[in-house]
Amino acid sequence: MARIKRMERVVALTKELIDSPYELFPFAFFCEKFTVAKSTLSEDVQAVRNGLAAYDLGVIETVAGASGGVRFIPYHTADADYKFLTKLANKMSDPERILPGCMIYMNDLIFTPYIAMRLGEIIMQRSLDLKPNYIMTVETKGIPLALFVARAFNVPMVMARREARITEGPAVSINYVSGSTKQIQSMSLPKKALPAGARVLIIDDFMKAGGTAKGMQKITTEVGAIVVGTGVLIATKEPIKKMVDEYFSLLTLKDVDEEMCKIDISPVLI
Repeated sequence: MARIKRMERVVALTKELIDSPYELFPFAFFCEKFTVAKSTLSEDVQAVRNGLAAYDLGVIETVAGASGGVRFIPYHTADADYKFLTKLANKMSDPERILPGCMIYMNDLIFTPYIAMRLGEIIMQRSLDLKPNYIMTVETKGIPLALFVARAFNVPMVMARREARITEGPAVSINYVSGSTKQIQSMSLPKKALPAGARVLIIDDFMKAGGTAKGMQKITTEVGAIVVGTGVLIATKEPIKKMVDEYFSLLTLKDVDEEMCKIDISPVLI
């Protein structure tokens, strides 16, 4: 095998760390992988840390001690997050996105991997103190957002369905009332999806009255898990009183005027 140059080694180190957010890699793992001394690896880690910090691409954290190591945290400044959300809100404000019934077409945005990944990292930063070990959503449009939140935390994602699937084994099913339509709907979650005592962060793409989020909270507790928080990409300004007591959103939808072809949506300040 040809001798690896330092620049090539630093690139490989960066790739390994970024691919596994929050995973703590022992220094010995990389020393063996790259066949270098710990002092050399420490210099490489510092180079990665400086490069990512200089361009607001994340944080490299080192943990001292026998059980310590190095890990990547997908962190960005609040200013960078706000600029990203403002740009996204501007795209969503395009009158061409207005659908009948004052709905907004946004599938092309939330199903774009880069956008979904960045949103997942922002949600992770805003819910870091909740310490979830599972991310939960309901099919279908919330899946990409929840999956990238799970990636940012480096924890599993679970999905509730509208109907139980025999391929997923025994399931818990509940009925809940839709906050917007006031209709009774059903939701199902495989019993094996969440262990008892799991700390669950609920994620969805859109919230109007909060009926779906309330349903996810209910089914989570039914299987013995703990809801630590609820986050959504977009929450409507009205109704002010939602069916869930505590939640956070990245964007607020104030109004959709179909006649005037106007969408009023903006980032939530923190």
